[in-house]
Amino acid sequence: MLTLAEKLCITAAFAFFMTGLLTGIWKYRCMATSANASAPVYVNVAHRSSLMYAFAALLLAYFARLSVFPDLVDALAALAALAFFGFAIVTYIVHGLLNDTSNQLRKPHQLGRRHLPGWVTPLFMGLLIVAEVGGAAVLGVGALLAIW
Repeated sequence: MLTLAEKLCITAAFAFFMTGLLTGIWKYRCMATSANASAPVYVNVAHRSSLMYAFAALLLAYFARLSVFPDLVDALAALAALAFFGFAIVTYIVHGLLNDTSNQLRKPHQLGRRHLPGWVTPLFMGLLIVAEVGGAAVLGVGALLAIW
């Protein structure tokens, strides 16, 4: 029987993989209709990151399967990492739809024609780092403790 962490990871892997496939169609359509056969930067980023996060979610599922930590700890660690994988993908899709930047970290940070407050992007990036690295570390350490 699968743990909650494994179910979350496999569900996210499917969602991210499907997002990768669908953004691939979007990327192709942009390329097919573009004079220079290219897609907006963040359409490419959304496509590639969705596929990479799908496989990262499967890796986290395997770590969760092996982990010696309690199911709740594993589930919270998985949820933290997966949520920020998803938030990142959504951010890339929004920038792809708006075609508002070629670098979301370039100052001033913008969303469409609006400039974001200077603290928004650094705060999001800090939370993303803590959640993704922390969640993956918990699951990975739990797996390593099990095998060694």
